[in-house]
Amino acid sequence: MIRLLLLLSIPLYILDQWSKLWIVKHFELHVTEQEVIANTFWLHHTANTGVAFGMFNGTEYANYAFGAVSLTALTFIIWMYKKGAFPGVLSRTSVALLVAGIFGNLTDRLLHGYVVDFLRFDFGFPPFNPWPSFNVADSCVVVAAILLAVASFTETAPAEKAKA
Repeated sequence: MIRLLLLLSIPLYILDQWSKLWIVKHFELHVTEQEVIANTFWLHHTANTGVAFGMFNGTEYANYAFGAVSLTALTFIIWMYKKGAFPGVLSRTSVALLVAGIFGNLTDRLLHGYVVDFLRFDFGFPPFNPWPSFNVADSCVVVAAILLAVASFTETAPAEKAKA
């Protein structure tokens, strides 16, 4: 696991934080926007105190509650890892991506008081019109969830391997 943290989690965490600091420095919150791909992709600076898709954004204690949820999730992941719940490459890769994503957004909550979202897409058809803004850490969490789902069908726990 240490190898995956060094090779995957830390570089992705650094990329996430660098990209967010660059956005904070160059884009005024909720004002400045730069079109990257005509009518499809924009960079901008938005604040998200909620969770995925901006749910619970702006509610009074959301930032504190979701900061606590992040710490709880990290604790649970570490506990599950020690229990051998992530036996294969896909599941361990998903853990490394989750760690990068959770730490990335938790760092934002501590540094800025909100999660910095800056990637905005409009695919031109409902319900993805426009897609909610996100960041590198969010991407890590989504890819981790997909990998974990695939791993749940393809990887066998060590205890089950011994029985087979």
